Amino acid sequence: MPLPPWISDLPALDLLLSVAETGSVGRAAQAHGITQPSASARLAKLERRLGVSLLVRSRRGSLLTPAGEAVVAWSQGVVDAAHTLADGVLTLRADRQARLRISASLTVAEYLLPGWLLNLRRTHPDLDIAADVANSQGVVEAVRSGTVDLGFVESPDIPADLSARIVGDDRLALVVAAGYPLAAQAWRELRPADLADQTLLLREAGSGTRDTFLNALEQALGFAPALPHAISLGSTTTILATVRAQGGIGVISARAAASAVAAGDLVELRVEGLALSRPLHALWIGRTPTAMAAELLEIAAAR
Repeated sequence: MPLPPWISDLPALDLLLSVAETGSVGRAAQAHGITQPSASARLAKLERRLGVSLLVRSRRGSLLTPAGEAVVAWSQGVVDAAHTLADGVLTLRADRQARLRISASLTVAEYLLPGWLLNLRRTHPDLDIAADVANSQGVVEAVRSGTVDLGFVESPDIPADLSARIVGDDRLALVVAAGYPLAAQAWRELRPADLADQTLLLREAGSGTRDTFLNALEQALGFAPALPHAISLGSTTTILATVRAQGGIGVISARAAASAVAAGDLVELRVEGLALSRPLHALWIGRTPTAMAAELLEIAAAR
């Protein structure tokens, strides 16, 4: 008899075990390096797939239902075996310990990763390091395929089959050229609905910057707007050049816009109720990262 499809959702079962251990979805989410809404969504999806209620949520925390207690008991050995398999396969690839392969999304690669690597070089001057730059979707694919040991993404959605840890945060900024019509109104807050008919300069599909902005706009409006005048561009540099040419409203990391805003070349717009902060995640395969990846993780989280 074949296994049911839900049996493959081991990360969600692992998360459920953490809820049982900590008594809280929030604390379990923190242990897994994901946000509480993401953890709640994964657990709700697991309940739907199993067809039983697993948790009773209250202000004091999350309690297991009788069915949840049974699922936890049956899952423990399965999840432990999965961790053993993942750790064992990584151990077989011993050459990964002597080198470090990284893939990072643009904001992390441009503004944060160089400092992290410089710090790592001080203690491991002979370490073989290779770093690749991709959008968040490309980073996830590289980590999942085993091409890299560690990935850094800005995307709000973290795949359930990868381990993750929050290593920092970032904020998006909506910027226009100083001579752009909306620049004169930068003193007042725009409404999220005001953006729907504007020329928005967004990163390409698969970019964490794009996903973060679209998710924030949908939450603020209560629906996904059509954005008929939005333009997709392949890099932050291209967006900045188009913004300077008064081609529209650029949606980029505040880090990328900071110097131009400080110089007065660009003006940052304020939008009421638009949550543009986002966590930066490190991703890897298996329960624990490789030794060098773990060291870089500690450096990134400390800084």
